[in-house]
Amino acid sequence: MKYEEFLSEFPTVDALAVASLEPVLQLWQGLGYNRRAVALKRAAETLSERNSGVIPCDLAALEALPGVGPATAAGVLAFAFGKPAPYLETNVRAVYLHEFFTDRDAVPDREILPLVRATLDEENPRQWFYALLDYGWWLKRSQPNPSRRSAHHSRQTPFEGSRRQKRARLLRAVMRVPGCTAAGLAVEIGSSLGETTELLEELEHDGFLVRDVDGWAVA
Repeated sequence: MKYEEFLSEFPTVDALAVASLEPVLQLWQGLGYNRRAVALKRAAETLSERNSGVIPCDLAALEALPGVGPATAAGVLAFAFGKPAPYLETNVRAVYLHEFFTDRDAVPDREILPLVRATLDEENPRQWFYALLDYGWWLKRSQPNPSRRSAHHSRQTPFEGSRRQKRARLLRAVMRVPGCTAAGLAVEIGSSLGETTELLEELEHDGFLVRDVDGWAVA
């Protein structure tokens, strides 16, 4: 499986921290948003430098890492360490909206989180959240999606033909042909030179790419 391949190549925090970004991104293909790979590597670098490569089991310390927000930090505590923490993501949110807010729309997370805390399984939070994730997944497929009643719900635009797709294709093209110019990359992804240049600059700003006199390469 993809995650097993990734862990085989980067078995420790320190191994990920010292790796170049390009092989990290290459192995990440198929695992989700590329920006998450960059954030994961930056978090590994921070942990390697400041915490001897040890992942903390403290909510505040986890949230201080690059790319780690409250949901990710709580998820690490619950699933990796078996510690009770208020983990709230889309499927978990769907459960609480379905069970406690049947007649309301635009429900903010600040009203859901106290319920997540109050119902936490202190003895086995990992198993509890596994159950909530499965239940939320089932709810979304068996009836109108409860998540639509969240104040934070937004419908994602189709991936096909989107800027997200073009950015991903452009990044893969740079990995295939390092040093390629913007004009060459525009041909590679079938886009205009203007749009390709704009996307390249976005990827540079986000820490994926660098450019020199020869062309573009992974940062």
